[in-house]
Amino acid sequence: MPWENRTANDDSPFAQGSSQTYNGKLLLDDVVAGRLISTRGAGALEWLKDGERYSRLEPNADGGKDVVAYRAKDNRREVLIPAEMFTDKSTGKRIPVRSISWSADNDKVLVYTNTRKVWRYDTRGDYWVLIPADGTFRQLGKGLPEASLMFAKFSPDGTRVAYVSGNNIYVENIADGKITRLTDDGNDKIVNGTFDWVYEEEFGCRDGFRWSPDSRYIAYWQSDTDGTGFFDIINNVDSIYPTYNRFPYPKAGSMNSDVKVGYVSADGGKTSWINLPGDPRENYVPRMEFIPGSNDLFIQQMNRQQNTNRVWIASVGSTSAENIFTDTDAAWLDTNDDVEWLDGGKWFTWLSERDGWRHLYKISRDGKQILPITHGDFDYVERVGTDMKNGLTYFIASPDNFTQRYLYSARLDGKGDAVRVSPADQSGQHRYHMSPTGKWAVHTFSNAAKPPVIDMVSFPRHRSVRVIEDNAEARSQYAALGLNPKEFVKTKSGDLTLDAWMIKPIDFDPTKKYPVIVEVYGEPASSTVQDVWGGGDLWNQYMANLGYIIVSIDNRGANVPRGREWRKCIYGEVGTFASEDQARGITDLARQYPFIDSSRIGITGWSGGGSQTLNCMFRYPDVFSTGIAIAFVADQRTYDTIYQERYMDTPQNNPDGYRKGSPITYADGLQGNLLLIHGTGDDNVHYQNCEMLVNELVRHGKVFSQVSYPMRTHAINERPGTTLHLRKTMAKYWLDNLPSGAK
Repeated sequence: MPWENRTANDDSPFAQGSSQTYNGKLLLDDVVAGRLISTRGAGALEWLKDGERYSRLEPNADGGKDVVAYRAKDNRREVLIPAEMFTDKSTGKRIPVRSISWSADNDKVLVYTNTRKVWRYDTRGDYWVLIPADGTFRQLGKGLPEASLMFAKFSPDGTRVAYVSGNNIYVENIADGKITRLTDDGNDKIVNGTFDWVYEEEFGCRDGFRWSPDSRYIAYWQSDTDGTGFFDIINNVDSIYPTYNRFPYPKAGSMNSDVKVGYVSADGGKTSWINLPGDPRENYVPRMEFIPGSNDLFIQQMNRQQNTNRVWIASVGSTSAENIFTDTDAAWLDTNDDVEWLDGGKWFTWLSERDGWRHLYKISRDGKQILPITHGDFDYVERVGTDMKNGLTYFIASPDNFTQRYLYSARLDGKGDAVRVSPADQSGQHRYHMSPTGKWAVHTFSNAAKPPVIDMVSFPRHRSVRVIEDNAEARSQYAALGLNPKEFVKTKSGDLTLDAWMIKPIDFDPTKKYPVIVEVYGEPASSTVQDVWGGGDLWNQYMANLGYIIVSIDNRGANVPRGREWRKCIYGEVGTFASEDQARGITDLARQYPFIDSSRIGITGWSGGGSQTLNCMFRYPDVFSTGIAIAFVADQRTYDTIYQERYMDTPQNNPDGYRKGSPITYADGLQGNLLLIHGTGDDNVHYQNCEMLVNELVRHGKVFSQVSYPMRTHAINERPGTTLHLRKTMAKYWLDNLPSGAK
């Protein structure tokens, strides 16, 4: 009987089920559908102006959603806005609420609805404004196309709303609905108030305009994409003739958009463009904000190599800018998102790796004084909040275990050492949503074997006031599955110690040998070896219980808090050190653990992990016998400027690095079994990569397998049945080509 036609009564790992296990093994349908473990979160919440309450949306029994506030101190619940207030009075229809945002004084609410996806996120839709005090509820942007508004936000004084539509910026008076168009040159090539594809993907830039603190001006980015290379995605499945999606996408070494920043009166008029030096196509402007309480702009400008970040201050009323501070690195710099102004605007905070570790500094407004706030042999990971009253900053770090994350505090004056605040008995990862005063936080704790526990904590003592969600049901569901949890272990690549984890089958017998599947990422943007709840990691558990040991290893360059040298030693060599560490790491694990069958080692990864899968298969065929590469970059020259050049410089400056790091260079080294999976609608890592690699493998006479998903993006999860089909395809390939089970 063909495997794909079996039912739950068959002895098949692909059998369909419903929230149960089959002969001690998970059922794939349940895993993909998410039926096995129900984990609850705190929901999207927003701290209110007083810092003592937070609001969130909650379902109303009669339909719609209420806006509810909870008091941190005692959990007193108050319905701030009942669901019936979100009703269009002209039609009597309830407006579904996707999200809300408050005005600064908390007396008005913007409602986001009828949303549309722009690349990865639903950033386009309709906005309504609600005044709870008098029940006024009306739609913004009347006369503009449906679902065309982006990033609507109140002016600081709460009298107006600005938004983007059709790549132009508009301001609308709340009192009378008068709309003023601030830009009129937006079109398919000129982008005002938002960003082109590459800025959004690699700098996290989406909302591209800022209100001045006095509500009189709007500063914004403009991108001129003319001259940038355009990429076409061909849709062959939705009509009998192909259609094309064309968009600007600068590939490594090619021309970028011309990006500049300026400001315009919120009443309309001419834009004043800030004079930043250098060719705008050879520099980036990834961050721009008004300095609180002033009409001065704080601008970060990076050179194309992204190893120099110049900080400029420009004032409304002028087009000139003053360079107050410059940060440099021999490899690359990341954008600074932890800038906070202290002492009434006299100092600002800044992250830097100037001493070999990522630390927080404070820099005087003129840039002449640089003082450390944190110090020592550890990395500052991310900001949590600030308690100005007590002179403390709170941040995440993990000096002793790179797979975990804890809250620390440090004095803003830099005196003394950082102090761990997270409880000593909670081993894993901690996240915090802190109130603006630093007095309260919604705290989430989890680890790889424990679903999140969410509680309200008070500071500075980190006292748990009450549990918001204990996920006891999820904990019981996970325990009932009887799975072997992840085991965190160490392995070696030469003299270098690497973090890793492994998952064993539930019927594991240490006296026998098992095949291994290595789950890899390997790029400098992320990390796979993290002691955090990942939904129970049920896909990997499913594969383990088919008779495999699943392993993941963080190679050199992975984004973990191990210091600058660890992260940046791979500069100009992305792909080479990673595959070397993966091969050495799994070989060392096989030496440590006799139950690993070194003749049956497979590897798989997605995106950058797909690239590393290919590099490992082609360069280390004596180690890896089977691989599944998904949505991979085959030739680094095909990926975008910002990401690829950050870690590799340009192909013109580093041709040998691009050659050595690109899997396509070593395609003739394939000896084992290889499955290529790619979506033809991938706007991120283009299907072109798959076609180029296939062409090269064919040229070398290499036999391989390939599955292409028509018009699926980088996530390969669109359209009915896709995710289940993808996972079935992968599982079948492993079973057919990397024999499972103990020997």
